[in-house]
Amino acid sequence: MSTQQLGEDEIERRLRSLSANLDPIAPPDIYSYIRELPDEHPIRGRRWANPMRPALGRPATVAAACASLALAAIIVLSLTLRSAGPSFPPAAPGSASPSASASNTAAPSASAEPSSTPAATASATPGGHFTPTGAMPEYRLGYTATLLLDGRVLVAGGFADGPDLAAAETYDPATGTFSPTGSMTLGREYPTATLLKDGRVLIVGGDGAPIDTAELYDPATGKFSRTGSPIVGRRFHTATLLKDGRVLIVGGGETNTAELYDPATGKFSRTGSMAGIRYFHTATLLADGRVLVVGGRTRGTSSDGAPEDDVASAEVYDPTTGKFSSTGSMSTPREGDTATLLPDGRVLVAGGSSMTGASASMPSSAELYDPATGKFSATGSMISGRQNHTATLLKNGRVLIAGGLTSDSSQSISSVEVYDPATGTFSQIGLLLKNAGAVSATLLADGRVLLLGSDTWASGPPSAELYEL
Repeated sequence: MSTQQLGEDEIERRLRSLSANLDPIAPPDIYSYIRELPDEHPIRGRRWANPMRPALGRPATVAAACASLALAAIIVLSLTLRSAGPSFPPAAPGSASPSASASNTAAPSASAEPSSTPAATASATPGGHFTPTGAMPEYRLGYTATLLLDGRVLVAGGFADGPDLAAAETYDPATGTFSPTGSMTLGREYPTATLLKDGRVLIVGGDGAPIDTAELYDPATGKFSRTGSPIVGRRFHTATLLKDGRVLIVGGGETNTAELYDPATGKFSRTGSMAGIRYFHTATLLADGRVLVVGGRTRGTSSDGAPEDDVASAEVYDPTTGKFSSTGSMSTPREGDTATLLPDGRVLVAGGSSMTGASASMPSSAELYDPATGKFSATGSMISGRQNHTATLLKNGRVLIAGGLTSDSSQSISSVEVYDPATGTFSQIGLLLKNAGAVSATLLADGRVLLLGSDTWASGPPSAELYEL
């Protein structure tokens, strides 16, 4: 049913349901309708929330306003104290010490030309430091960031206050600048981008664009070109590079199917299916070549009215047999979490949101999956619960947890934590220079991490900064 057929009353009802977390996934045409409304329209006046699971924020209340003011006061006080000296309590034994200072630096103005690195003071911590770098030329959410073989980072697609973006740019760590590159053949939001062994990048599906399409980026020419089409249209799926060079595409939308992309032929082919529908899940390549698929949301078909729930279950895909098999389950259903392969072969699953029926929470807990036993076990909890954050394996074997969103998705989280597998604990090491969440985190060839962020729904310029041990 189109938004014109729904009418504003029905759209308003659905949006109220969204704000109450009763229906966290709305039909994409509603979002398209909202983005086309004039700025002065009362529906557009509401603040957008979780960009990974689009929904409108809760109506403002006195309690919420007080909480926001209290949070602002804490942040201001923290920054004031940090400028005068250490403000965090001593770190737990074996954990990284927190930051002793912070610096908020305005992002440089957007430009179609390569942006220069701003002159600003770094925020140093015993666990590393953050420095600003050139800003993205264009504000965007729902984009991809992929490390290329030559060390640059390709940023592609997404959306802002308008049509989905086809534009792309590359970040050069040597100069600290972004430069425009060729545009995709279609505007896409939340597609997947996978670096192939030959250096090209495979872009698949995404919300907004025709989701049964794919294209390739060639760094040698700086251009995108169409490739074979997926058998099933997908959004909020995963794409994982296998050891043999093929790409495993799993789930997304209302499907439990999976398929394989072969760069040698440029074609997709069917493979085994999961036990159930998943989207907003994670997929992690294990050391033995299998793929661990964890959590996410599940539902029936759009016609049967089945409820949507987050799941705790997990499955493993074996490329040698082309089949999925069940494995141990997490203790907590999760979506919007992260799954990171550790040097010892285990997988760290951290944070996210958990919604089952009318119950909703945002656990700060984390779990470890052991492929040798096929079981999950508890590990230390994050200091701050967060969803849609980033997790990056550093060269020292620790995991950098950055940004994300609060439980109602209305606020970005600026704190940064590190997980130490040796102690099984998290420790806070500082704050992002700009409180704009962390939409993507890319480990660069030199060991630094490029953190790109944008606040929720076009409320501020994009940010870019580097974390260095």
